[in-house]
Amino acid sequence: MRSCKMLYLAPALGGSSVSEEEKAEDAQEIREFYASNPDEFIWVEPGAGPPAPRVSAGRLARAAWKVVKIPAPTVQTNPKVGSQGATLVGMDTWVWATGETPTSVKATATAGSTSVTVTAGSSGLQLSAPDGKASCTGFGVAWHSGMPEGSSPCTISFNRSSAHLGGSTPLTIKVAYSASYTATDGSSGTLPAITTASTVNLPVAEVQTLTTNGKNPRQN
Repeated sequence: MRSCKMLYLAPALGGSSVSEEEKAEDAQEIREFYASNPDEFIWVEPGAGPPAPRVSAGRLARAAWKVVKIPAPTVQTNPKVGSQGATLVGMDTWVWATGETPTSVKATATAGSTSVTVTAGSSGLQLSAPDGKASCTGFGVAWHSGMPEGSSPCTISFNRSSAHLGGSTPLTIKVAYSASYTATDGSSGTLPAITTASTVNLPVAEVQTLTTNGKNPRQN
């Protein structure tokens, strides 16, 4: 049986909307297909259906990236003074990511003969808070007894207590992930960045309002 030769394109994956990038990719696939297949007819076996929809590596990678769920960042801080676990005005507050915060993410997807691997990574935490000045590289290091002051790569310092904010300061933590993909057909590319975020309500106290019994505030 003789049949028209056609290019079958899969519908957009990961949602009903089609981006301009996907439209451009469709157009490019069509041009490449007909450039390499100038004949208009092929033979197919009786009863055979059309070929499986073609899904490009780029589209497959975008579909895989869209469904990846990256958990919001979680952190611990030090010092934690008093019953509220407050930090102190003028003292570097150590911040570090806990195990729930991924530093990198990897996902794979397959369609037909094409498989893609999506890899995403982040350079670290991004901190911001009212009355606070952050200095953060990477994901921080957990404080433990005996660690010298100034040895944390990720801190935030407050110049005012949180009394005027209702007793706690909202500390916003963001993690930006850049992503790329490689495919078994030899192609590769970049994907849109994803940023996750969370907020921790952190009490900030004036040191003179607290009784530390002469102990290092970090050890409370």
